[in-house]
Amino acid sequence: MLSAHHLHYAYPEAGQLHTVLNDVSLELSTGEHVALVGSSGSGKSTLLNLLGGIDQPASGQIFLNGQEFTALKEPSLTLFRRQHIGFIYQQFNLIPTLTVAENILLPLSLLKLTPPAQQERLSYWLESIQLPSRANAFPDQLSGGEQQRVAIARALIHQPALVLADEPTGNLDAKTGQLILDLLFNLAEQAQQTLLVVTHSKAVAERAERILVLQDGVLQTDSSSLAW
Repeated sequence: MLSAHHLHYAYPEAGQLHTVLNDVSLELSTGEHVALVGSSGSGKSTLLNLLGGIDQPASGQIFLNGQEFTALKEPSLTLFRRQHIGFIYQQFNLIPTLTVAENILLPLSLLKLTPPAQQERLSYWLESIQLPSRANAFPDQLSGGEQQRVAIARALIHQPALVLADEPTGNLDAKTGQLILDLLFNLAEQAQQTLLVVTHSKAVAERAERILVLQDGVLQTDSSSLAW
């Protein structure tokens, strides 16, 4: 479903090019749940941004359901990303001036779905994240766990084929993080969505069907030697 071939990414630093990713290739199947782990600075978030079409590789190709989106130019790339990819972040990234309902609906308004279609999906997702009574609340009125539930609904409401999560439980206590993890994996499984989770947590990684390891910008497939 997702395939990346020979990705390279570098940026200038002190007059030299600093390589972040070096010849990274991977494949993810439809509905597969994969964890991406590695030490700080290993390039995990950079790889996630490339796979999500936020950044462009210096070289290499990325395909999602047969479409090479690394070849797309703006605004086609933005539209493709909005239609096919969902993002979940450690910092929640909810818009503080929008209500819970408005935050969740944002991807649909960008895709110009009709108001009745938007409301039908909103009702479903508010029930799915167990926050039907908080539709008109603002993010600062929610707990961290509630904010992340809203972020999950926002990432999934437009039914993306690929969901990318960057440390989704990093700002939560262990108990709340476990609840959020259960919710994320269960909802992605129900929708048969491919899920790639960047994490430092062994508990989170072990929930995935497969673990990928980034070490010094090179992708490994064996996590047995990783120091947690």
